[in-house]
Amino acid sequence: MHVLIVEDDRELASSLKHIMESAIGVTDAFATIAEAEAALIAHPFDLVIIDRRLPDGDGLSLLPVLRRLRPRPATLVLTALDDPFDIASALDKGADEYVGKPFEPTELVARARAVLRRYSLDALGTTQIGNLVFDLNHRSASVGQKVLEIPRRELAILETLVRRAGRVVQRETLESSVYNINEDIESNALDSHVSRLRRRLREADCDAVIKSVRGIGYMLVSE
Repeated sequence: MHVLIVEDDRELASSLKHIMESAIGVTDAFATIAEAEAALIAHPFDLVIIDRRLPDGDGLSLLPVLRRLRPRPATLVLTALDDPFDIASALDKGADEYVGKPFEPTELVARARAVLRRYSLDALGTTQIGNLVFDLNHRSASVGQKVLEIPRRELAILETLVRRAGRVVQRETLESSVYNINEDIESNALDSHVSRLRRRLREADCDAVIKSVRGIGYMLVSE
């Protein structure tokens, strides 16, 4: 999962980024509509969280841009403008969810997950490949009764492979799930993460294996 936050309050944006990265997946944050548009054109996102009062206009102006994207990301408006008419306007213009400020992080995460389920991006719940069980709602993996301790980047790779189990996942898709937009990615960084993830699965006696597809990417299958 890849989340985009459009929020000009730096402290709040940092807090939101931490919340979303812990609960949903890799997250990028930008302060203006222009920066967000450029990011949306260049990169696929699963969820976009938008403030309304931004330095270069109303965040709702992004909604037509989001509607044209294929696949279209889920959208959640997070703003202090919580008058019923403001809420109705946002929903009429295409927002999937509207959360007022101040907010409870637990509620925000729950509403974000609910939006993603509507888009069938989080509809699987728990899925199993061989003896590997992955809880997509809580982003945890286990083999048998043992919960695996997996670092954040490797967990993001595993989640992306689990969601497409049995299918080849391109390197670009995996990198998108692991790295922020502005991160410098070394040429062999993804392969190193996959190698370490393979070792963890093997050491846990997991019979789900990550296979390389030369020049394309990786796929997760049960032996």
